[in-house]
Amino acid sequence: MWRSKKWVCHIVKTVNITKGEQRRPDFLLISPNNRIPAIVDPDGPDGKPISVFESGAILLYLAAKTGKFLPANLRERVPVLEWLMWQMGGFGPMPGQVHHFRAVEPEADRRYGLKRYSDETRRLYCVLDRRLADVEFVAGDLSVADFAILGWVWRHERHEVSLADFPSVYRWYETLLARPGVQRGLAVKLDDLR
Repeated sequence: MWRSKKWVCHIVKTVNITKGEQRRPDFLLISPNNRIPAIVDPDGPDGKPISVFESGAILLYLAAKTGKFLPANLRERVPVLEWLMWQMGGFGPMPGQVHHFRAVEPEADRRYGLKRYSDETRRLYCVLDRRLADVEFVAGDLSVADFAILGWVWRHERHEVSLADFPSVYRWYETLLARPGVQRGLAVKLDDLR
């Protein structure tokens, strides 16, 4: 998604959470919350390696480092931060709960949670669709907020959400998927973890 001379080379290392790899001591040094994603930039701001965990923090770090996808003007930056926090606080956790409750057995144990989080996920898609009816990207111009939200919309089928029900989200989604950087990012092999 990023294309900058300041941030070109990267190595993807899969952390298999189904095997508990996020609890390894070496990973905990990078992500003390033992969650993914996390990055290590060997060329940090002071020339020394820096670890960054939590997807929102990673996006803000990369935006600051590259000077891309986060406006310098505070008035323009505020909606980017609003929509990024909207994703962090709602549009990530709620679909994540849908993923969880769809996997719980037996079915009777998952009915309440699945309905609750599925309904909230659909409500959030409605919020996003209303917003995107008025703007091309969630904060006006393409930003880190779009990339944060895209990671969850990309799994819309897993949420049992049809983008046909959300035409503005669908238009936005297709626009982002057409970006070469997004295509490269989504092509990264994550084995069976998708």
